[in-house]
Amino acid sequence: MQSSIAMKMRNHARAAGLGQRGFTLVELVAVILVTGILATLAMPRFFERQAFDARNFAEQSQSMLRYAQKVAIAQNRRVFVRLNGSGVALCFDAACTAAARVVPPSGGNSGAAATVAQCAGDARWHCEGAPSGVSYTKAPAISSFYFSALGKPFAALDADGARVSTFATLVMTVRGGAADVHPITVEAETGYVH
Repeated sequence: MQSSIAMKMRNHARAAGLGQRGFTLVELVAVILVTGILATLAMPRFFERQAFDARNFAEQSQSMLRYAQKVAIAQNRRVFVRLNGSGVALCFDAACTAAARVVPPSGGNSGAAATVAQCAGDARWHCEGAPSGVSYTKAPAISSFYFSALGKPFAALDADGARVSTFATLVMTVRGGAADVHPITVEAETGYVH
């Protein structure tokens, strides 16, 4: 008797399962509609390269500024930061001569087209060019400064060994479009980069 009840239950379960083998047309159309709406909203943002390039350049620049301060302290010498509006470069002298270029910790820069153009084709120089569509401004509008052997920032015209710095807090603003803004600050007294 138990086996006939179990058999009936199995047959009933099989019969109920046969009617539910897939999606209805309404469910498929709803999924396609939602997918289309998401693709319409997300795809333009996904392929907007300027926002990614701006974020990447801002992070590279911030990293380079921190590295310049660390190298100055570690090697007990000045490290100059060149900010010419289209790139960032690190050197051991104000003129950025080929013999005084700081080597990046990875052994080479990014090698991007903008970097090759900005950095005189020198891949072993800690120098990065701003990608196409990415720009930056500086306040105050300086073209270079240096970190002393103690890691303190000085204006480029301050004498080597000067005790008082005329360097004012630097705010570098990287832009990759109207709404894509990435500020980088170098504090005047400490050289803290954030």
